[in-house]
Amino acid sequence: MVSLRTISVLALMVVASEAYHVLLVYTMPGKSLSLHGEAFVQHLLKAGHEVTYVTPFPMKNKPKENFHEVDASEGLSHIFAVGDLFNISYLLDNKQIINDREELMLYGVEVSRRTLENPNVQKLLNDKTQKFDVVIGEYFITELTAGLAAYYECPMIWSYSMGVDSFSLKLVHEPVNPAYYPDYVSFNIPPLTFLQRLEELWTLATNFWIKWYTILPHEYAIYENIFTPLFASKGKPLPAYDDIRYNASLLFINTHQAVGRLAAIPQSAKLVGGHHIDGHFEPLPKDLQEIMDKSTNGVVYFSMGSIWRSATMPDSLRNNLLAMFGSLKQTVIWKFEEDIPNLPKNVHTLKWAPQHAILGHPNCLVFISHGGLGSSTEAIHFGVPTIGVPIFFDQFLNINRAISNGYALNVELSHNLHKDLKVAIETIASNPRFTRKAKELSEIYHDRPVKPAVEIPHWVRHVVRTRGAPHLRSPALMVPWYQKSYLDLLALVVLVILSIVFVVKRLLCTVKDTKKVKRN
Repeated sequence: MVSLRTISVLALMVVASEAYHVLLVYTMPGKSLSLHGEAFVQHLLKAGHEVTYVTPFPMKNKPKENFHEVDASEGLSHIFAVGDLFNISYLLDNKQIINDREELMLYGVEVSRRTLENPNVQKLLNDKTQKFDVVIGEYFITELTAGLAAYYECPMIWSYSMGVDSFSLKLVHEPVNPAYYPDYVSFNIPPLTFLQRLEELWTLATNFWIKWYTILPHEYAIYENIFTPLFASKGKPLPAYDDIRYNASLLFINTHQAVGRLAAIPQSAKLVGGHHIDGHFEPLPKDLQEIMDKSTNGVVYFSMGSIWRSATMPDSLRNNLLAMFGSLKQTVIWKFEEDIPNLPKNVHTLKWAPQHAILGHPNCLVFISHGGLGSSTEAIHFGVPTIGVPIFFDQFLNINRAISNGYALNVELSHNLHKDLKVAIETIASNPRFTRKAKELSEIYHDRPVKPAVEIPHWVRHVVRTRGAPHLRSPALMVPWYQKSYLDLLALVVLVILSIVFVVKRLLCTVKDTKKVKRN
């Protein structure tokens, strides 16, 4: 009879045999985005894997076992803290720069370049003792990180924080159909009118035009400059960039059906929306707990995220907002990065807010947000209605989806923000349908066969065990774009029709000429 000790030893041997070394690379220098990377670290460590984590935001509470951190903050930590693009005062009067797609794409390429050229990252890459079983890279417009998987001769997995769109799906499948699924910079919600479909088609075409003819040349040069010497040190030629770009095994997408209607996705794309939300998050600080517990009229939570800082608002708008908040019967918690003197009694500011704990409190009435996908997902997770003040790219689409789903209102970023916000707050506070709908969607969101925190390490292990999961690979990757669109068939049909027309015309001319000869 097998003893319990023997079973335990065998179980440990099995776990050890499936423990892999994961290179996790998060490049974007936004604090809220780094939370996704830190969540991946926790998921993988709990599953028994060893993790090397490249990040511009070193973790404060670093795991002590099976964890190695590569600090890539040099040259990156302040890239989003400067410039007019991330200054609310400037954006109020210069909204035309907000959706500059080319500018955003170049940001993504520049961030990846700085990360790969970082001295600490270069030290890691030149350490010939380092071996990895899989590379997980944060995707943001550029595929430069895929060079790491080719360099270490292991599978590549992408992690994407902006939801389902053409850029992300093209990595493992093909672009979404613009006839029924809007682009990430769109304001449109399906079903689309004829003009909206035309607009979406134009947006898709211009996105890929910018990518192919403006962004890719930069990527080719950076890829060759960084990876040529690395591959040469191994005595190997540099793989073609276009080959490694589309060689990913899997794509993790941080969204869920409850957040908004989604396009059809392939088997190699997995929805893991909300994986960064820990159900056992730290409790509120004692003073904040008391404030929220005593707020019987509800709490209004206001945060513009970590990139667009409330402190960059003009003084006049800030003062108007404070006066408006002070007139409410609700308690207001405002994530504001600087100290504000003489606050109204019902207004409390926090330089960094424990957002999950605040949203999870039963007295949280409404969440005023910029509408980023992370915040939108958190609102659904906790079932809290939203007032959106979108600024940038996908935020407009996220808020429009939330409005379509019945749990949100939209307020334009303007010098009259305080007036519009008051109307929106009073509307949600007086109409229970917003909270009811948010709770309904939250139930849908939580009704999953397995939590994403468990699903992520499962698929990572599956990809490694199956040597890249080729059985999940979409056949669309092997079909040229003109064949997918049946342009070759259309060309054949047109050629046949033209041939028939030509033959018929020749026959008619021949008959006509024959009649003329007979008359003569």
